[in-house]
Amino acid sequence: MKNLLLLLFLCTSVIGWAQTPLANQKKPKNIILLIGDGMGLSQVSAGFYFNDETSNFERFTNIGLIKTSSSAELVTDSAAGATAFASGVKSYNGAVGVDSDTNSVPTIIELLSKRNYATGVISTSSVVHATPAAFYAHVFRRSMYEAIAENLAKSEVDFIAGGGSQFFDRREDGKDLFEDFRKNNFEIHTESLPDKVSKKKQLILLADNAMPKMIEGRGDFLPESTQLGIDYLSANKQGFFLVVEGSQIDWGGHGNEADYLIGEQLDFDKTIGVALDFAKKNGETLVIVTADHETGGFTLAASENDYNTIKPSFSTGGHSATLIPVFAYGPGASSFNGIYENTEIFHKMMSLLQKK
Repeated sequence: MKNLLLLLFLCTSVIGWAQTPLANQKKPKNIILLIGDGMGLSQVSAGFYFNDETSNFERFTNIGLIKTSSSAELVTDSAAGATAFASGVKSYNGAVGVDSDTNSVPTIIELLSKRNYATGVISTSSVVHATPAAFYAHVFRRSMYEAIAENLAKSEVDFIAGGGSQFFDRREDGKDLFEDFRKNNFEIHTESLPDKVSKKKQLILLADNAMPKMIEGRGDFLPESTQLGIDYLSANKQGFFLVVEGSQIDWGGHGNEADYLIGEQLDFDKTIGVALDFAKKNGETLVIVTADHETGGFTLAASENDYNTIKPSFSTGGHSATLIPVFAYGPGASSFNGIYENTEIFHKMMSLLQKK
């Protein structure tokens, strides 16, 4: 009987701990959200088996899973997946910052900018691609790149780094959006990452469209731009929100190219280390790492009967419906444990950033 009572007490305690409301948790001043586009659990695992260094994923102790279906499809695309993160609503595949009826929905960047947070967007794709776009733009179709670029020029984003310069100064409508950025106090870089930046807002576009692949010599653009973005945004006393996308993990999956995918995954892993190092030192920063969906049905199988050799393989050239891991570190990290809808990423972040 005593053992039964003890068991009931322990179960009740665990349930109570798991249901601790976000309002009672320590809250972060800053959030860094890292999105590995197309990154499922096998992609994360590849960073353990094909990495010369210890994977930065081993530094997380708070881990959850998200369900990723869009409003109309069981298997989401990047646009609907990122809109769920950025605005907390389920929408249709292809939707960027709009709901199922194509009505604009406010993004976390727009909401936080009104509260004087500094904000940033970094990507290894074009910055007008679906995932980064969902955090600042509102269009009913993800391929509306020139319209998305105009949305970015009118946004409150303070630090921007990635590719996509052609959508700003070589447009079909003849507009030069770089002039709009200059009028809005931006410093523009199109040749290389600066060693340091001024106090002006930053627009860094280093490719006409996407940045090069890692296996084609991109180098340390993603970890270095992330460090640069953190250095710039952390000067803001109110706090900051930074979203960083490892875009081309997805593209390696679509192409069923294991070397491409693994190179991008290792680059993303290294970038996570930059964010975690800052968070550990800063003490007021929440780091969240997740993905919009898995791409390629990627798996790490034994090679024939050789259980000491891993042979990466794929089951599709598209996306899959597998649950996606969420990793969190810093103030409020425990609220990301469990299994929940992808829209909860937005709601959990906003709850944690409520005024104290």
